[in-house]
Amino acid sequence: MLPTAPAEITQEMTRLRPWRAKLLLGCGVALLTAAGCLGIYREIEVLWTFWTTDPLRSIGMLIPPVSVLLTLRAWRQTGWELCGSWWGLPVVGLAFLLSVLRHKVMLFGAAGDAMVSFVPVSLPVYVYGSGIVLLFAGARVWRRAWFPLGLLLLCQPVPILSNGLIDVPLQNLSARVARAFATLIGFAPTTPELRLMFSPNFGMFIAPGCDGIRGAVSLGYVALVLGYLKRVPKLVWAAYVAGAVLLGYLFNFIRLCVLVLYYRMAMGSPKLEGMAKWADYAIGCSLFLGATVLFVWLARRRTEEREAGRPVLVGRGRAPGTRAMGLRCAGLAMVLLLALALPSSAIRQARANAPKAAAVTGQMPQRVGEFKLTRTWYEQQDGITVEENGAYAAPGSDEIILGVWVAPLFNFHDANACWLTRGLQPDTLTSKQLVAGDGESAPLNVGYYSDGVTDSILVNAICTPASCSQYQRAAAVRRLGFLVMEPQLRVFGGSGPHPVSIMIRIDKLHATAPKTVNYGQLSSEAERFVGGLDLKSLSREFQ
Repeated sequence: MLPTAPAEITQEMTRLRPWRAKLLLGCGVALLTAAGCLGIYREIEVLWTFWTTDPLRSIGMLIPPVSVLLTLRAWRQTGWELCGSWWGLPVVGLAFLLSVLRHKVMLFGAAGDAMVSFVPVSLPVYVYGSGIVLLFAGARVWRRAWFPLGLLLLCQPVPILSNGLIDVPLQNLSARVARAFATLIGFAPTTPELRLMFSPNFGMFIAPGCDGIRGAVSLGYVALVLGYLKRVPKLVWAAYVAGAVLLGYLFNFIRLCVLVLYYRMAMGSPKLEGMAKWADYAIGCSLFLGATVLFVWLARRRTEEREAGRPVLVGRGRAPGTRAMGLRCAGLAMVLLLALALPSSAIRQARANAPKAAAVTGQMPQRVGEFKLTRTWYEQQDGITVEENGAYAAPGSDEIILGVWVAPLFNFHDANACWLTRGLQPDTLTSKQLVAGDGESAPLNVGYYSDGVTDSILVNAICTPASCSQYQRAAAVRRLGFLVMEPQLRVFGGSGPHPVSIMIRIDKLHATAPKTVNYGQLSSEAERFVGGLDLKSLSREFQ
């Protein structure tokens, strides 16, 4: 017979058993929660594409882990109470339902070029997180974790509409500031030095991408989280966030000016020229770190007083038994299995059946009149191919670029708006009647640009297999209403022919002749190219 264990050992084992049970229960809940993310895999897939392909939205990758850590922090402050409610189960089911419906019908509010989704991609993620907290922790923890859960709504940290309303104007302003400062210090960008300042010769691009929005968004989120952790008053919190965003833009202008100084200093030194990208990183990181330290110092000023009077929260002491928790886990598993059994979303089918970029570039015409196709390439946005391009050449002619906008959801694209991001305003922007390869004429947008180094002309057309027209920005701005999109019909062409945006661009070195002469030469060359191009047939190829 074994000897009886001492009383103190028996008490110790009794004390440890609840902790072991809680640990096993916590691991089971965590694994099941992670498995439940399969019910919102569509949103996770789209968000991952945003984070890994768009530098502006890459900060969103940090938001889910920060949200989870802050939610666990709020849960710990309540003593890890397990006062879950069965109401969390229908909330989780609602998240799965939103994930399916969001891709079947997309509801937008439209005002001009800006469109706002009423069911954003992050909404099912937020609803799912709220449902899990309600199901296992309870309403008290859900209310206390309002901010961490609310962060899940910001998984896409910068809305799409910011590109036209904020990003493009800021890129234009940043490029102008950089050019003006360069002129002020005698490094005028109206000379061939422009090719060095505003081209990747130094391993980076000072414009148009340096609009400061990434730094401003990052500082804004840092201030947002710090204000929550330090529990600053709401008005002060809002002021911190607004100040962080404005400081990010201010620091970007300072960074651009310092970078221009570096460019001038580095000219003629191959070693310094090769370090331009790292110099840009060093300047930006130093400014960003300084701003972060400033906001931490401001937020900590009130922390000690508020910590002294803060009450200590404890759990309510009631927790469901093992059987009740097992039933809730089983319920969550059944809802997940039901969601996975539903048909896959339209966007998943579209990605599985979408034509490859190489195949799409094969649709570019091999010849346009006397011009012959020499090379093709494509451009992507958020991991999706949005534009196909081809370069054409003919004896005695400059290279001509033909671009076709192939974004699956948004057909209209104004090529002239893209040039605003370079800090360039058109010297001439007009409408011209041009005769296409089919013998019919159509009014097309024609923009002429001259920055002192390069003269460029842009011809912009909106074509269907039946007709062509010009892009009318003034009419678009007056548009206000609602838009319902069915991606599965639009992507597969089931909704009939849709408009296709077509761009023709010609660049040549700036000549000493007057701009009117240069514009006339480029315009004649563009007319010659359009005269051999059947715009409606090209639109038919990209339906």
